[in-house]
Amino acid sequence: MYGIVEIQGQQFKVESGKKVYVYHIKDAKEGDTLEFDQVLLLADGENTTVGTPTVEGAKVVCEVVKPLVKSDKVLVFKKKRRKGYRRRQGHRQHFTQLAIKEIVA
Repeated sequence: MYGIVEIQGQQFKVESGKKVYVYHIKDAKEGDTLEFDQVLLLADGENTTVGTPTVEGAKVVCEVVKPLVKSDKVLVFKKKRRKGYRRRQGHRQHFTQLAIKEIVA
């Protein structure tokens, strides 16, 4: 069984036992249990339920594995030729790692 769930404006395909990286959740602590009820689709082998816009009574139960994970650094380099203008800026996006415990339909 898998489902499509919306977490902080992004849609994720989730299955029981899998791990998902979502945008950083500020109040989450390691070991916390989170529930998301914005389930857009549920699929169970042959049966597929599509929500309008969400599936009623469905939710996804997750556990916080790591509250803060940093992605790889992305470098932004700007240059204007023959003017002596060069700027380099780095950015690391913050994520939260969630383990999907179960999908309640």
